[in-house]
Amino acid sequence: MSSVYPNDIDDVARGILGYSRWWQIVAAAVMMALVSPYQYVWSSLEGPLAVELDASLSALGFVFTAYVVIMALVQFPAGWWRDRHGPRVVTVIAGVLAGGGYVGLAFATELWQVYLFYGLGAAGVGMVYTVAVNTAVKWFPDKRGLTTGIGTMAFAAGSAAFVPFIRYMIAGDAITTGLWSMGVLIGVGIMVGTVVLKDPPHNWVAESDSSETETESSTAVADGGRRHYTWREMVRTWQFWVMYFMFFAVSAAGLMITARTILYAEAVGLTAATATIAATVLPVGSAAGRLVVGGLSDRYDRELITAISFLLCGIGTLAVVGFGSLESSIGYIVAVAIAVFFWSSQFSLFPSLVGDYYGSKHSSANYSLVYSGKMWGGVFGGGVVGWLVVIIGWEATFVVGGVLALAAGGVGFLLRPPIASKDL
Repeated sequence: MSSVYPNDIDDVARGILGYSRWWQIVAAAVMMALVSPYQYVWSSLEGPLAVELDASLSALGFVFTAYVVIMALVQFPAGWWRDRHGPRVVTVIAGVLAGGGYVGLAFATELWQVYLFYGLGAAGVGMVYTVAVNTAVKWFPDKRGLTTGIGTMAFAAGSAAFVPFIRYMIAGDAITTGLWSMGVLIGVGIMVGTVVLKDPPHNWVAESDSSETETESSTAVADGGRRHYTWREMVRTWQFWVMYFMFFAVSAAGLMITARTILYAEAVGLTAATATIAATVLPVGSAAGRLVVGGLSDRYDRELITAISFLLCGIGTLAVVGFGSLESSIGYIVAVAIAVFFWSSQFSLFPSLVGDYYGSKHSSANYSLVYSGKMWGGVFGGGVVGWLVVIIGWEATFVVGGVLALAAGGVGFLLRPPIASKDL
């Protein structure tokens, strides 16, 4: 994809903000790290909460599913508002919900209260997520892959500080203190970030017309004033539906591995140490993939990088099956690392593609619709995988996941920027 932006784009941004635009990314990344416990600390909380509430694990089993669904669904209305009115109101509400969710959870005494407060927190997480990712899309049309990679990497890696803390508090029989203190930190941190966040004016920087690779009807120019799609216009292009399928398919494989790495290792007879190491590399590989592949997509053809990345995710997923059947510990760990590295890249590639194809003016609402494909991937990676394991076994189930990722990579080669006269 050929994009030519003014060399002084940093100076233009500094003139608008009064400071470097990179502070927008710093604020977004910090907020993403702060809300990461909702996704990555739940596995540490589920057991202790069951004991505290005298509830079964099965009764708590749908808390995380509810989180994934609410977190994805709230992004569209939050993004729609943000595109029209800026990020601050949405972010303030997000701080109250994400912070208050853990504070409320700390004092929950009934099962329904756990679902209520975790659901409210999930709504806050979704608001922060759409604001943070699209801050990168709006302020960095020249470095979308890298900057969205930084934000989503923070979301994956931010829990590294929270997991040891909450486990320490649980071990000290102080789960209530651990939860409310995390809630206060999250709420205050998001409020501070709100002071920094600001959206650029529409068409604040236009691409140079020196690029001869685009026709006048091309909409690949994200911020050149040629075309900014609304969500209604976006869903009438075939590119949206291809990306939606890709998001679902590669999410299905990635979330399956994320949720079942330890169980699969145990099922094929690998050692407990192998399972633990494989689970440890998950967040590391996930965080690295978002940053590295996202950065590469700024330098090379983004569509090609996307297709190859998802093909490698599929190959990695099938390699998990192969090395598992061979009972190769090293091979299994490496295969898991490869699969999650290239799966996680979608969280920097897709917001960049949405900005490239449909413009930055409505990017928050537009990307939230593509991101909703994660819900169906989560349904597959959770309940469907559990059902398939009973019906066809572990190996065949993981092969299905690998084939889905390969399919996502295959159709990725079809992607190209929409052209108004042909794709609407």
